[in-house]
Amino acid sequence: MPVDPQGTDPEDRSPRERGLQRRSGEGGAMSPWLLIFGVILLGVAVYVVSAVL
Repeated sequence: MPVDPQGTDPEDRSPRERGLQRRSGEGGAMSPWLLIFGVILLGVAVYVVSAVL
């Protein structure tokens, strides 16, 4: 069985670090759906601006 790198045991982490990890969630700061929605929204904005001009 592989051994975990030193300092990666959840019990070794400080309470502040555990709190930050809990708030950030599993996927990190930005989810892929947010990025996809942003690209679609940008496309709609370009479409509307080109229709007005």
